Amino acid sequence: MRTSTDVRTSTDVKKGALVAGIALLAAALTGCAPDDTTEGAGTACGSFPVTIESSLGDAVIPEKPKRVVTLGQGSADTVFALGTTPVGVEIDTWGGDSDGYQPWFRTAVEKAGDDLPELITSTPEIDVESIVELDPDVILAPQSGLSQKQFDTLSALAPTVAYPGDAWSTAWDDQIEIIGQALGQSDDADDLVDDIDARLAAVATENPEFADHSFAYLYTGEVGALGVFQENEPRAAILSKMGLRIDPVVAEQPVTEGTASSVLGLEKADLFDDTDLIFTFYSDAASKKQIEAQPLYGAIPAVERGSLVSTSDQSFVTASSLITPLTVPYVVDDYVGMIHRAIDAL
Repeated sequence: MRTSTDVRTSTDVKKGALVAGIALLAAALTGCAPDDTTEGAGTACGSFPVTIESSLGDAVIPEKPKRVVTLGQGSADTVFALGTTPVGVEIDTWGGDSDGYQPWFRTAVEKAGDDLPELITSTPEIDVESIVELDPDVILAPQSGLSQKQFDTLSALAPTVAYPGDAWSTAWDDQIEIIGQALGQSDDADDLVDDIDARLAAVATENPEFADHSFAYLYTGEVGALGVFQENEPRAAILSKMGLRIDPVVAEQPVTEGTASSVLGLEKADLFDDTDLIFTFYSDAASKKQIEAQPLYGAIPAVERGSLVSTSDQSFVTASSLITPLTVPYVVDDYVGMIHRAIDAL
């Protein structure tokens, strides 16, 4: 125990990358022993009580949490990377495996020899009874869609950390830092952010040609729809950090309120006539076929010539929409290969 390039990703390669990433984390993070009560134990251990503000209310955490429940996306990865395996995590019925665990998280937990957390359903309502049975010391949901009513209910069970701004809009590095604060490991959380930045910067250095090419990350969702993710949205942010240049036309589009994206409509597909690479995802193979058959979509030059990086692998889609200590090693090698194949089609 611890104190168009379509992709069907290789499980063995991904497990190897995750194992290597976990080893580096273990070497880099000293963390805090759960029963450490030494006063002034060091900046990585922080000091308690700690108060974390959010848009829904404050969470006052009296001592270092031992039993952690996570809701929303990405938080379980950071909790694990900081040395604690959560006792409960939100089920992922779309990007998860057949049991509902996100595969990069499951691999990390099993490799560490820890018990898998209990899965918590959140649709149509959060399974509060399951959370009660887990007896958490803290509930972490800084990247989630908690309502005020849900926050109040959960806060009656344990200190609950929600988002600092709008729902589902917490920056990836802020999310890591909030979790580090909640666990009394702010210094370690900063190290995780630095490690992620360094890993992605290394990709840019190793692939200098990426800087010569513009990109836009589009989303379609359904026939007739079209939108684009802004550069601060994780899907686009990870590509920028890997060295690609987001097309300036993206920033010119009005941002849809409450999101980090712009809803455009398929009639504006020609905005991307000069974009070198188009990134997108599909919910499944049938959706891919329908969307790519639309004349306006198919006429986007990058799509037409094959400079399209796309996938309907739901686990990869989910992982690449997050920037966490576990998702980056899960997606980055595949992404590099996909990008090279799209560049070759220019």
